[in-house]
Amino acid sequence: MTYRTECSIPTSVKEVEALGWDWIDVIFFTGDAFVDHPSFGTACIARYLEKAGYRVAVVPQPNWRDDLRDFRKLGAPRLYFAVNAGAMDSMVNHYTAAKRLRHDDAYTPEGRAGARPDRAVTVYTHILKELWPEVPVVIGGVEASLRRLTHYDYWDDRLMPSILVDSGADWLCYGMGERPMLELTRAIESGRNRRQIEQIPQLAFFRRGKVGSGAAKLLVLHSYEACCKSKRAFAENFHEIEIQANMLHAQTIIEPVGEGYVQVNPPYPPATTEEMDACWDLPFTKLPHPRYKDKRIPAYDMIKDSIITHRGCFGGCNFCTIAAHQGKFIQSRSEESILDEVRRLVAMPSFRGNISDLGAPTANMYGMHGRNQEICAKCRRQSCLFPAPCPNLDRSHARVLKLYRDVDAIKGVRHSYIGSGVRYDLFLDEKGFVDETGKPYLRELMLKHTSGRLKVAPEHTEDKVLQYMAKPSFRLFERLRREFDAINRENGTHTELVPYFISSHPGCTLDDMRRLAANPCLKGIWMEQVQDFMPTPMTTSSVMFWTGIDPRTMKPVFVERDSSKKKAQKALFFKKK
Repeated sequence: MTYRTECSIPTSVKEVEALGWDWIDVIFFTGDAFVDHPSFGTACIARYLEKAGYRVAVVPQPNWRDDLRDFRKLGAPRLYFAVNAGAMDSMVNHYTAAKRLRHDDAYTPEGRAGARPDRAVTVYTHILKELWPEVPVVIGGVEASLRRLTHYDYWDDRLMPSILVDSGADWLCYGMGERPMLELTRAIESGRNRRQIEQIPQLAFFRRGKVGSGAAKLLVLHSYEACCKSKRAFAENFHEIEIQANMLHAQTIIEPVGEGYVQVNPPYPPATTEEMDACWDLPFTKLPHPRYKDKRIPAYDMIKDSIITHRGCFGGCNFCTIAAHQGKFIQSRSEESILDEVRRLVAMPSFRGNISDLGAPTANMYGMHGRNQEICAKCRRQSCLFPAPCPNLDRSHARVLKLYRDVDAIKGVRHSYIGSGVRYDLFLDEKGFVDETGKPYLRELMLKHTSGRLKVAPEHTEDKVLQYMAKPSFRLFERLRREFDAINRENGTHTELVPYFISSHPGCTLDDMRRLAANPCLKGIWMEQVQDFMPTPMTTSSVMFWTGIDPRTMKPVFVERDSSKKKAQKALFFKKK
């Protein structure tokens, strides 16, 4: 099987007419350029619905400033409009941690900024509701998913209600949306009533009125209004939300707001290997849509030669949104599916022999799971690694090592690099390697899958700050460096270890950054980056930033909010470097 060279998903009236269509079932509006690649959510859902027999069109980066012709050009769909902001929250896409406007956009042709509005999901939905009030609007993607309940908005510096309330959308699909979107599409097509649709997993919606009589079986949170009055109430809400987001069998969540409530249904079970393979077997071209011709899309350049091996992350870092969107439980593709994709990639004319990334949010979690699944089914932990690795977690790297070797054995592959992050606490503890696969994994990672520099993320050196981040002690990084240097000596190589850090995270003071910069373990290491903490919706760290409370313990935590002092924390790092 080879990839198509032409995209069958239309983006214009001319392309719809060329297909001979006299109607469209679903029309997507997205803040990104349309790239027909499995790394882009719009392409994944569009192809999934297309395979089920639906006619799907995409309007990428519509102009919201003119006479709204982009919103009118394809008319109304037979079933519904689907709206997302793109692969990133539009506010994160537009602004730095210092709230300065970014001057480029990796998801737009030629990296041009300004092709989508602030709060794109809400803006697009308002326009569609004004033009086509009778047509349902379903919102999804990162922006909608992570704003599905009351959340702190860093850019307005206030609590905002569910995006369902502000946007006026009919339905919200959160997380990885292939299965719920297909079920919702079938439900709308078959004319199921509202009550029936409200039973679909992984959907959220706003309803006016009071919660029904089955409320005893539901998790009812403090109202949005109560959270606005009490930061403690908001912290308590988030603690409950986070527990449910990390459970295999979650409850239905109800959050009162205004004259109604938002309901968030539990997610689908983690995708099986067969379901994951089916997603990657869809007929992607793996190319930008032909409408862009020779224009460069920077985000595509970064991932065009990459291979995604799995979804999910059980690391549970407090500043990260991966688990809230993709889930805590690892959903892995089969080796056969991955190897087949590699063969198809090798056959593409543009491929030059180097796979840029063979991984996922955390590359070395491929195939990992709990030894006893019954224990996992009852678990309420946010992280399988913090404060200590779960004894039920199988941390063997045998399967991922074999995958790497099988990929490298394919004719036409010169190098397969691991560009994604790796968790070194999966193969190391402070005493050394956790099993017999640990050292072979680190050795192979360094010598065969790293292009000169291995980037890792200890995030800080001070244990007090690391506790607030839900990251392991810096002593583990010290152990990593010893093992790293030993492998370099044994093999006569010069691979560099590059650590990443965060400044101004809740709990971090200027003195903590001073101690970080002066840590002797960092001597002789290329100090490439420190990132100023940015509070993003639906993370423990953003709740700490807004409330000054650690939602896990309900105890106060220091937060540096003064912009000049935040700058000082970051500047100290670079001054020392």
